[in-house]
Amino acid sequence: MAPRLVVIVGPTASGKTELALALARAARAEIVSADSQQVYRGMDIGTGKVGAAARAEIRHHLIDIVDPDQEMTAARWSELADRAIADAAARGVPVVVAGGTGLYVRALLLGLFVGPPADPALRARLRAEGLPALRARLAAADPMSAARIDPNDEKRTIRALEVLELTGEPMSRHQERHDHRQVAPRYAARVVGLAPARPELYRRIDERVDQMMSAGLLDEVRRLRASGYGAGLRSQLAIGYAELHRHLDGVLPLGESIRLIQRNSRHYARRQLSWYRGDPTVTWHPDPRAVAIDDLERYLREP
Repeated sequence: MAPRLVVIVGPTASGKTELALALARAARAEIVSADSQQVYRGMDIGTGKVGAAARAEIRHHLIDIVDPDQEMTAARWSELADRAIADAAARGVPVVVAGGTGLYVRALLLGLFVGPPADPALRARLRAEGLPALRARLAAADPMSAARIDPNDEKRTIRALEVLELTGEPMSRHQERHDHRQVAPRYAARVVGLAPARPELYRRIDERVDQMMSAGLLDEVRRLRASGYGAGLRSQLAIGYAELHRHLDGVLPLGESIRLIQRNSRHYARRQLSWYRGDPTVTWHPDPRAVAIDDLERYLREP
């Protein structure tokens, strides 16, 4: 039987890492990161990776597994997560999954909606229209997918429109059918959501960005550029990196870049919350301190 999991979800700066570490300590568990940016080596500060001391204390999986010019998909991530979970279970160690990438969590718990195969000619036609036009079309035809997909993510935007054209139905409608009501879960899991009040969340986000800048995020982006990982890579479209690449390219003053990182992080937080809107499997809490860790520890330890 597949091991049971505790999965911690929520927007950026909501306290997921804090809760995951506290639960892992209490349950003597290992942590699987469900963050689509923490998979990249060299992208440490801007993705909020835990420090070396915490990783030495508690084993973390799926952090620093590819270079920034390599691609990671939800399907590939789910496969690697399955392996990590099976390995931990074989050693009798429980697992906590924590991260803000809703698609990765969905892939792990429910599998992925298998859409029509790629149509290269259609993708080329869509790409030629330009991302602003594609985003406008997606917002009109499939507003739920538009809200979930990062505005800079051309690949996923094109895929959503491709599915729409090839099937006649929005991607979000396919995904709604492929949910907990229709698909048997791949793991037994308690899904814990963290959602601070909006003003508090935005304060945390702004403060976190300031902390990242003080910790050397700009120098981190400089090092990535010096290593050949420039602004055109998909990994470098991540919030915090894209804006600082624009600064280093001479497009934006540093202060404006920081303001945009904060603004874009707030927008991203809203998309993260919208991903789980209406999902009854998530138990929401306003703060990590409101979560009953002893109850989750018993759940992980029960046979």
